[in-house]
Amino acid sequence: MEIYKSTKRQRYLEEHSIAHLFSFPIDEFIQIHEYQRDEWIIQEGMRPYFLYYIVEGKAKIYVTHQNGKVSLINFIKENDYIGEMELLNDVYYTKGIQASTKTICFALPIHHYRTQLLEDAKFLRELTKFLSVKASLMAARYSQSLAFPLENRLADFILETADEGVYKEKHVTVCDYLGVSYRHLLHVLTQFCEKGYLQKQGRNFEIKQYESLYDLAQLLKHK
Repeated sequence: MEIYKSTKRQRYLEEHSIAHLFSFPIDEFIQIHEYQRDEWIIQEGMRPYFLYYIVEGKAKIYVTHQNGKVSLINFIKENDYIGEMELLNDVYYTKGIQASTKTICFALPIHHYRTQLLEDAKFLRELTKFLSVKASLMAARYSQSLAFPLENRLADFILETADEGVYKEKHVTVCDYLGVSYRHLLHVLTQFCEKGYLQKQGRNFEIKQYESLYDLAQLLKHK
């Protein structure tokens, strides 16, 4: 993880300002963190020291069950918050959050800003909108598992998780997230390769036809 300093920090703050989300100045203590793919932004079970706002990149949320199984439960992308539940709740079981591409976040130290954030009507309105959309998307994903075939859901998943045009996710993680068998997943991936959507590269897949995957994924958006 890299923390931007001096000139680099100031330039990034000016180019990607989020001052419009708050009623009070935040530049003094805010940090800018850059994570590479597979770096942990938050370790599971550890309360974060920051409220994060993603400016660039994507991340994945994991949870470990009582039986030791680890499951992917959701994605985080640009303009999303990380740590908002920990900000709002004194007791909250933190999920593990891992960068899936290079990810750059604004990081607001909670010990400096907690009181101001919780009393800022402007910020709380924005946060309420974010949480509402987040809840709606989670509900939609569960309904999609029943309403759409794997081809559509896998196309959407590939586009969501690809890093610079390469899909690298472990099959067992995908099976768990999409609720399908290993055999079924391999069958559809083989179909995508035969149709020219993907090209296998060792254990990974290079996206060759974005438009075809996008068309399949878009059916989920118009349910």
